[in-house]
This record gives sequence, structure tokens and C-alpha cells, in this order.
Amino acid sequence: MRTAAIDCGTNSIRLLIADIEDGLLTDVVRLMRVVRLGEGVDATGRLSDAALERTFTAAEEYAALIREHGAPPVRFVATSATRDAENRQVFVDGIRERLGVEPEVISGDEEARLSFDGAVSVLAAADGETVLVIDLGGGSTEFVTGTTDGLIAARSTDMGCVRYTERFLQDDPPSPAQIEAMTAEVGRLMDEAAAEVPLERTTRIIGVAGSVTTVTAHALDLPEYQPERIHGAELPVSVIRSAALDLLHRSRDARASLPYMHPGRVDVIGAGALIWTSILERVAAVTGGRITTAVTSEHDILDGIALSVAARSG
Repeated sequence: MRTAAIDCGTNSIRLLIADIEDGLLTDVVRLMRVVRLGEGVDATGRLSDAALERTFTAAEEYAALIREHGAPPVRFVATSATRDAENRQVFVDGIRERLGVEPEVISGDEEARLSFDGAVSVLAAADGETVLVIDLGGGSTEFVTGTTDGLIAARSTDMGCVRYTERFLQDDPPSPAQIEAMTAEVGRLMDEAAAEVPLERTTRIIGVAGSVTTVTAHALDLPEYQPERIHGAELPVSVIRSAALDLLHRSRDARASLPYMHPGRVDVIGAGALIWTSILERVAAVTGGRITTAVTSEHDILDGIALSVAARSG
């Protein structure tokens, strides 16, 4: 069957129209627009008029594409920025008007489950593996672990590349004091996640979303953004750390000059890179060095949403 999925996060809004057969997903349309819906939400608690307008413009584009491809059933999921905004009803009403569907402002735990489903749909766990999926977004980061038998635990934390750029990394490049303050806060939230998610049981770690894929592209020194090379790439933690720290310490102009850098990620990738390498170092430590590599997936919550539409219809 054909389904349509929309993931509206803090930094981007993405569309996937896919054909699903026997649990396997084939892309018809996969599209991303960076709209920065969560711009300023961490400080003001509100979605700005400009951010809402950018998002509504993208929603109108997606509505036309969905009609063009047969008007399949649609699920629209909104995550961290919308959860946090006191004026989220304006967003909900605007999306309903443009797409004809009720946007679901999902919990962090539901976000984690959908991310896990999307990642393991194409990078399945082997028997005996305990997979930890990290979904590093603009406003939140999800930790979710599971096996071939299903989920074990999930935790959503309020740290993301947009939120932490605005909160901590104001200078270009960020100062040592700013990096230190952010690192301490990342560590505190990882402590909270580790209290619920058994990180020490991890035998394989998969990272998803734009910060992770961009760090991977940097580590691979790609001539352009090449999802076919990024997806499934398994790199040593030490290599990822070097790439992440290089991005963190570069100036904005130096990051913008990289051939695989999306313009909408230039100013927030430093925070995303710092979160990603901090998580990898923590997991490597608590597993006694068992985790020495990490896998990157181009398939994530968006795929999980599309699969959930098929499951509901089945």
C-alpha cells in the first residue's frame, strides 16, 4: 500500500511518500525543508509568526505532492518544538487547514519508538544484539534500546542542536567556556537517560537524523552529500569524535564551505556534533569498551511514521 508521512521537528519538516509491501518500504518521494519551526522556542516558549509561516509554506507544498501521488493516507507527526510551545494550537489549526489531517503532537517516548522502528526497518538487529538508537534532533534527543523481541526502554531528553546552539553556543566559533557549559548539561541529561535506558547492555549503536548524518559526511570527507554512502556507514568512535570536534571548532563560514553541508544546518551542527560525540563516548565507557564503532542510518522516525500508517490500515 502507499502511505504518506510527515515529520515536523524543531529544525526541519520532512515528507515521505512510500509504497510498503511485506514491511518493506520503497520511496516514492522523500523531501526535506529546513523551516526552523523551533527558532526561539527555548527562550520564549512560543512559535514565532515567521517560523509558522515558513512551516505552513512547506506544508502547502507537501499537500500538493500528496495529491499528485494519489492522495494516500497521511500521518503528520510534530515533535519537540511543538510540544514545548504554548501557542501550538495555532500550528495545529494551520496544518489541518492546509493538509486536511490532524497533526499529532506526540510524546518524546512515542518519538523514540517511531525512530527505533524506522532505523531497524533497514538495519535490523541480529539475534542476541541489543541495539541502541539515538535520534538527535533540533529540540530533543531520544535514547531507545531494543532487541529482535522488541523495545526494552526509551527516554526523550530536551537537548538538541537548535535548542543548545541558542542556549550555549553564541560565539563564532564557540568559546571554551560555552563548550564546557554545554558539555556539562549534556552529561547531566545523559545521566537522566541512563537511569531509564540500560546503556551498558548496548552491543550496537545506530545514530539517526541530520546532525549524525552530517558528522558522518564530514568524517567520510564526501565531495557532496551522498546518502547512499552515509547510510549504513560504520565508523570508529575515535573517527567520529575527530570529525565532530572539527565541526564544533570551525567558524560558521568554514562550515558553510563544506560541500555536503545543508545551509539549514550550518549554524547548529556544532551543537549537534558535540551531543553526538558525548553520547558515543559515554556508551563506549559504560560498555567497558565493547562499543568501538557507530552506524549511521538515513532511515529514522519518518520511516517509522510511514510504517505505522500501514500498520493502522492493515
